[in-house]
Amino acid sequence: MGIFKCGQCGAKLKFQPGTNHQKCPYCGHENPIPQSEEDIRELDFRSHLGGLAEQEGTVERLTVGCRNCGAEVTTEPNITSQECPFCGMPVVATAHSTRQIKPRALLPFKIDRKQAWSRFREWIDGLWFAPGDLKKKAEQQGRLVGIYVPYWTYDSDTTTFYRGQRGEHYWVTEHYTVHRNGKAEHRTRRVRKTRWWPVSGTVWHSFDDVLVLASRSLPRSIAEKLEPWDLPGLVPYQDAYMGGFRAESYQVDLTEGFELAGQIMDGEIRRLVRRDIGGDEQRITSLATQHDHVTFKHILLPIWISAYRYGDKVYRFLINGRTGEVQGQRPWSFWKIALLVIGVIGLAAVGGLLAVALTG
Repeated sequence: MGIFKCGQCGAKLKFQPGTNHQKCPYCGHENPIPQSEEDIRELDFRSHLGGLAEQEGTVERLTVGCRNCGAEVTTEPNITSQECPFCGMPVVATAHSTRQIKPRALLPFKIDRKQAWSRFREWIDGLWFAPGDLKKKAEQQGRLVGIYVPYWTYDSDTTTFYRGQRGEHYWVTEHYTVHRNGKAEHRTRRVRKTRWWPVSGTVWHSFDDVLVLASRSLPRSIAEKLEPWDLPGLVPYQDAYMGGFRAESYQVDLTEGFELAGQIMDGEIRRLVRRDIGGDEQRITSLATQHDHVTFKHILLPIWISAYRYGDKVYRFLINGRTGEVQGQRPWSFWKIALLVIGVIGLAAVGGLLAVALTG
């Protein structure tokens, strides 16, 4: 049984098998149930989200751009030389004014600078095969900067029509012959096979606060490891929260962000489709998804960021400003790895000699 919302008033309705529409008991609107891919409406994301964006307030800020990593971060009017907090490279540029959609909400920092450094030291201590002087160099060179990083969140009510196959296992008895000592022996064995049936259907799901990083300055794979974020703790945006911190301007625009959100939603939709298909195995051959009641929020999330140089390479680490979760890039100690390999080979050699001695 699927659960979806009325296309007119948004009330939650329950799908009853055997019907091709659902009538809302509150406003009388009839929600059609897709019977094929042709019944799925494609939302014009650009015009729809563009219309929503026009209803949002905008804010103008002084930002400076890093030519190395592309970050756009807020700065003070009288500062023209500084280090980029995202990659550690020198930034010498005149600040310029940018106008963007104003953040609607943010998560204030809970972890202060001292606590962040403490979490970083714990993270370094837990790294295997890290150079012995890594902690010292990182603390000497790294500047820990508190940044409010831009994110989008999206809500969408999805209707997905699918086609696929349901696989059901069954067992057969096979007869076969083996030759042993010059004699033929007839044997049997049980073999599992799968019978496939064509299926199609519709699933509904309401997505709430699908989170998308709106920065290109941070490696997405590392930033995602800082999750989960306590989004229920979001507070309305106020400039007072910016005191002592900097903010990055978003580089992933609203439409591109929704495309990334769609990829995240697709994983959950496929899980729901497989559950709806049932059976022992499932194959999905096609999906067509319709988005309704799409909304968004521009929010800022708190991250402590530092970049340090080790050897001839720059490494970055990130700290979740709410939970203290640490993720980052790290160098490896060639000598520690080499010693481990030598030690393993040595132990294997000793074990081999002992085995020979015992059998001899």
